[in-house]
Amino acid sequence: MTKIIAADLHYFPNLEFFAAIAGADELIFFPEDRYQRQSYFNRTQIRLANNVGTLSVPIQGRRPRIPLHKIKVSNDQNWVNIHLRGIQSAYGKAPFFEYYFPYFQKVFEQKTENLWDLNLQMLTICLKLLGMPVKMRVHEKDQDPTWGKDIRGLLMPSVPFSERDYYQPEPYFQLFGLDFDPNLSILDLLFCEGPASKSIVLKSVKKH
Repeated sequence: MTKIIAADLHYFPNLEFFAAIAGADELIFFPEDRYQRQSYFNRTQIRLANNVGTLSVPIQGRRPRIPLHKIKVSNDQNWVNIHLRGIQSAYGKAPFFEYYFPYFQKVFEQKTENLWDLNLQMLTICLKLLGMPVKMRVHEKDQDPTWGKDIRGLLMPSVPFSERDYYQPEPYFQLFGLDFDPNLSILDLLFCEGPASKSIVLKSVKKH
């Protein structure tokens, strides 16, 4: 039986997201869903030398509750260079940085206007590098609901992952410090562990 999951589209999703969708055959995303403040739609966390830092994509306007696919990136704030430098500073010495970074750099340099399109492109690359053959579909207004599991609105920064049933930290090699920082952006895992990333994601699926 095909496993279909309805999910939110995040900016470089964290490990909890990938644990939550592990085993899915297809993901459905909903461009007509409304923008929520304090969500992962425009932010992700990476590990820096002295702390965990947040990368946020600036958004145009006052951001009322409009459909996600209408959210425009504010490209006049030079955020692309800030994010590129941040990622290079955090992971430039990681074992698999030189292999994977060009994929993301290419998309960054396109300066995509819609955050929805940017997130979709980045997630496509992440799934490919992970070796997770998950189909992705964008839900259209008039389509019948055809999914089995709906995790939209459940993975929020305001609630610790430990209070949800998707992710249990599986430690892996990280560049800085002795203590393991769990549930960072998928970038952290990909740059540090490369081809081993998929198995680490699968081991981090919370057992019930």
